[in-house]
Amino acid sequence: MIKKSNFRIIFLGTPDFAATSLKKLKENGFNIVAVITSPDRAAGRGRVIRQSPVKQFAIKNNLNVLQPTNLKSVKFIKELRKLEADLQIVVAFRMLPEVVWAMPKYGTINLHASLLPDYRGAAPINHVIINGENKTGITTFFIERQIDTGEIIFRKEIKILPEETAGELHDKLMNEGAELLIRTSDAIISGNYNKINQKKLFNKNKHKQAPKIFKADCKINWNNKINNIHNFIRGLSPYPAAWTELINKETRKKINCKIFIVKKIYETHNYETGFFFIDIKNELRISVKDGFINILSLQLAGKKRVKIKEFLNGFDISKYSLFIK
Repeated sequence: MIKKSNFRIIFLGTPDFAATSLKKLKENGFNIVAVITSPDRAAGRGRVIRQSPVKQFAIKNNLNVLQPTNLKSVKFIKELRKLEADLQIVVAFRMLPEVVWAMPKYGTINLHASLLPDYRGAAPINHVIINGENKTGITTFFIERQIDTGEIIFRKEIKILPEETAGELHDKLMNEGAELLIRTSDAIISGNYNKINQKKLFNKNKHKQAPKIFKADCKINWNNKINNIHNFIRGLSPYPAAWTELINKETRKKINCKIFIVKKIYETHNYETGFFFIDIKNELRISVKDGFINILSLQLAGKKRVKIKEFLNGFDISKYSLFIK
């Protein structure tokens, strides 16, 4: 039987979601011979060069770090071969060329934040909430040519709470995913697992995708039903964030406004969609088809995110209305 200390692993990832898995692997005694992460980038208004969360953890723990700009470069491929990895583990990293993922003897595995084959794509956490699902999960699988289509190793179902945001679900899946990676890595080393072909789970009529989300996709349609609006906002909170436009009644100048936390209030009424209701500067409700959306947290363009009371105390909302096409 192969010893864990002799089994050579290369870890590929960039954000916090990946760093949590790397930390868990290190704590459980896995032999991480190298960490591959994105190049350092300038971020924020000051354009300060920042290291990825994965790189920060790797440096603190004296792990070998590689930051290739081109995953197909001859120099990088030679460097990768010299590491003689038995297994590569990918968590929240960019798409790999075949020359990279096919290199290790035991293959390359990926952790995906959904119950594959549903919600293949870049934004599964956002889309499951936007679509009003009450459950999702995490999946480990072997990488193949087509994205998120490889043979499944393990899946774990996770419940989605009625008011849960994408950010809250992200953190839940991040921690559960790290645990599943430990189980998966142990199983691969011992050879104690059965692979599941995704085609056996695939249903064309029910299969759902999770494509990348762009800013234009995040604009709130206030003409939708209350439940759809509620799911849309929490499914994009806190990032990339659902947004709407306020328009000054006199100047007609528009201001973008991100909305993060809301509550839905089912109620029959005769008000037009998008009408504001203010309660002594403590509450802001917006009328929609089958009730009201109660705004709890938002952010005007160029300002910080605030709770509704602070917003109403510093901004005269009575001068504005929702810009609805």
